[in-house]
Amino acid sequence: MASKIKNENNDFLFKAILQLKTLDECYDFFEDLCTINELKSISQRLAVAKMLRDGNVYSEIVAETGASTATISRVNRSLQYGSNGYEAIFERLDAVEQKD
Repeated sequence: MASKIKNENNDFLFKAILQLKTLDECYDFFEDLCTINELKSISQRLAVAKMLRDGNVYSEIVAETGASTATISRVNRSLQYGSNGYEAIFERLDAVEQKD
């Protein structure tokens, strides 16, 4: 458990996210919840993580995502030393993709 971020508000947020059922519901919820810049930052980090996982180098990631090298380094550190949250999601997305 990621005890550094565990609190009642985050529990409520994550439980709410788990209730989303469709892509349209996700768009509606996150549009209400986040600013455009916040959502762009979150989606950019996920794209960076996927590109790092796929073996892309920093220059390719910067060119494709526009992320700073500092952001790429932070995401890379999470991939290497984090809670394996990215990897869990990527494995599930890979499994869904293989079914389709």
